Amino acid sequence: IHQPAIKIRHLEPWKIALIVIGTAVAAAITIGLLVYFVAYGKFYTFLYGPGPSFSASLLANIFLLVCSPDTGGVLAETLLTFSFSATDCREALRERVERILRRGLRKYTGPLRIDVKSSTVSGEYIIYPLKFVGFFLINGTRFWFRSTGKPSSLRIVGGLTSAETGDWPWQASLQYNNIHRCGATLISNTWLVSAAHCFRDHPHKWTATFGALLKPPSMKRSVKTIIIHEKYRYPEHDYDIALVKLSKQVEFTSNVHRVCLPEPSQTFPYNIYAVITGWGALTNDGPTPNVLQEATVKLIDSNTCNRKEVYDGDITPRMLCAGYLEGGVDACQGDSGGPLVTPDSRLMWYLVGIVSWGDECAKPNKPGVYTRVTYFRDWITSKTGI
Repeated sequence: IHQPAIKIRHLEPWKIALIVIGTAVAAAITIGLLVYFVAYGKFYTFLYGPGPSFSASLLANIFLLVCSPDTGGVLAETLLTFSFSATDCREALRERVERILRRGLRKYTGPLRIDVKSSTVSGEYIIYPLKFVGFFLINGTRFWFRSTGKPSSLRIVGGLTSAETGDWPWQASLQYNNIHRCGATLISNTWLVSAAHCFRDHPHKWTATFGALLKPPSMKRSVKTIIIHEKYRYPEHDYDIALVKLSKQVEFTSNVHRVCLPEPSQTFPYNIYAVITGWGALTNDGPTPNVLQEATVKLIDSNTCNRKEVYDGDITPRMLCAGYLEGGVDACQGDSGGPLVTPDSRLMWYLVGIVSWGDECAKPNKPGVYTRVTYFRDWITSKTGI
């Protein structure tokens, strides 16, 4: 008995064309929905699975992170997050997700950008920075859809990448006689916050520049006033905070705008990820970059940081440690005064710390030490009204 032969059916050209057009329309609708929700300051959630790529327990979500003006319209920055259950092996799952993303993006040339290499694991989520550029005009004008606050002593070393223009729009360079000395963080259109140990000279010699490049900068302002905390005593590390008032306000754009300041009672759990940025040395006493660098670190509890083999009790309540006890990633010379930021549950970026001090750069058991911003929140308000 012979089995009937299997007939291979070839789709007719018009059917192939119909499938292609249908797929293109579906993709356009999907991207259009994303753009629509982003444009009106909301978020849109996509659910993948169960299917051949993702298990039923793996959810992919796109959340709005930043929505800001761009040339003639809007630049939307979001996070792509994958949640997983406690029974999943997070590293195996992460490798699988990245393999799928790389395969899917290999031939993709559209406006959506996913930085696969910049993924982080936080709690039960794998997080990828994702960017989408959509251009809109609201009544013929550029519109600020949602304000945002986004996303080591002198010191960014190890595990760093170059930041793109607009990635960390609150980052500023403080320059003495037009030479970069320290970092700073924009907290309003007039005020910056930095480290007290950066300043030992008159304000008229200082300027602040903005943008991912030191040269040429996106914007430049002269400094009008420098306020150093009353209890700071150089060269000590405690109370290492200063406020810098600009001589002229900055106009907020997609590339330059403020970060969110936490409330005094706001807490940031230890062991969560945070981001440090700056133009500091790439190695201890090494060369410095022209492009802003970024790196991911973890917040470390003060008890651990005060161990004898770490900082032996030198960490006060006004300080915060961040980095890795095994070393390898840290701020470095020239990063002083720059921001340590982390997103909250609403994916709004907050200034957690100010680069303050440390024992060289990226050494084992010597994580970066930062000025704890929540401790000084009321002091900032008393001086600036913010």
